[in-house]
Amino acid sequence: MPKTIQDRLFARGSWAETRRIGDILRTETAGGVLLLLAAIVALVWANSPWADGYRSLSAIEVGPAAWHLDLTLAEWAADGLLAIFFFVAGLELKREFVAGDLRDPRRATLPVAAAVGGVAVPAGVYLLVNGLSSTGAPIGWAIPTATDIAFALAVLGLLSTHLPAALRTFLLTLAVVDDLLAITIIAIFFTSSLAWAPLLLALIPLGAFTLLVQRRIRSWWLLLPLAAATWILVHASGIHATVAGVLLAFAVPVVRRSAGPGPGLAEHLEHRWRPLSAGVAVPVFAFFAAGVALTGAGGVSGALRDPVTIGIVLGLVVGKTIGITGATWLVQRFTRAQLADGLSWWDVIGLALLGGVGFTVSLLIGELAFGAGTARDDHSKLGILLGSVLAAVFAAMVLRTRNRHYRQLCAEEERDLDADGVPDVYEVGFEQRAHG
Repeated sequence: MPKTIQDRLFARGSWAETRRIGDILRTETAGGVLLLLAAIVALVWANSPWADGYRSLSAIEVGPAAWHLDLTLAEWAADGLLAIFFFVAGLELKREFVAGDLRDPRRATLPVAAAVGGVAVPAGVYLLVNGLSSTGAPIGWAIPTATDIAFALAVLGLLSTHLPAALRTFLLTLAVVDDLLAITIIAIFFTSSLAWAPLLLALIPLGAFTLLVQRRIRSWWLLLPLAAATWILVHASGIHATVAGVLLAFAVPVVRRSAGPGPGLAEHLEHRWRPLSAGVAVPVFAFFAAGVALTGAGGVSGALRDPVTIGIVLGLVVGKTIGITGATWLVQRFTRAQLADGLSWWDVIGLALLGGVGFTVSLLIGELAFGAGTARDDHSKLGILLGSVLAAVFAAMVLRTRNRHYRQLCAEEERDLDADGVPDVYEVGFEQRAHG
């Protein structure tokens, strides 16, 4: 019997889901350009004659001390703004698995397995490098496990590649699952002390928030104070405050209670908050986190000899490539599925290399592991920057060689369009599923 769309890896999803993913990717690509610009400005400023001004700006304290919120601007960016980033990531992940194409276990298996492989293997590579060295620091094992979707999509935008929609969707989903794994790692392994009283109190505003959103109440003047209270109490408990963003996201219902017009609440909130996350939260965090001084003790040469830097670079470039490609091969091996028509394993390798573009969450984990402003933190930042650039360059080399082929695939998709604007391939897939 002929194979259906679901029997192939990287097959095109439903038309509605493809259009929605396209809108998300456009927002994230624009945010990725801002992220790159913010990182470049921070790096240049931190190594200029005016570097003291950059450090002074990062160290400005703002907030009420009575609530233990007298944080520096850099801390507000890491603890506060990134909570918005994880809130949006949580909404996207829940929507994909509840109402999106990934509610089908056959479609969910591939990106989930690839994300797990893309976390486990880089961590193993880092631990191997640092475990074999007497000066290694195994505590930073989680740094090279993250994939920065905004940064990766900015690279794709600069390449002007015609990467097929299914591959872009896979990259987005992999990065979102990667974010969930990263926040789980942060909550479990980077919580040094736990205050139970604030954590238990956080359940009150979180429960009230859940009750309101389950009743489909969208009033910001009710939801925003409850979300802020949850964030404050989680922050006071000792758990990293970004965890609050994921908890709040998972409380939001995805499916509309009635079949009326308009988006569901999760889609509504995601539409409202994603531009703020991609355009403000992530670039501002990158600005405060990427300003590593390259002229410190030992300079760049000393940092490049540090097992921390070496482990991060190898983890992002080698570990991510092996982990994502290997997990994809295992899925193909055990399910006996075939790659979608027109794709090859070089496309998988190119995507896996692009998955090594780690930035936002990697910088956050580096600060948690070594302490912001320490020498090892600066070395980890250099490793993240160098590893991400190398991964982007290698991915560009692979994907650019395939770009002419991608352009032909896109032209075929356009020729598939019929009078109602839906590609014939989707209608064929729907017809196959309807007839079993």
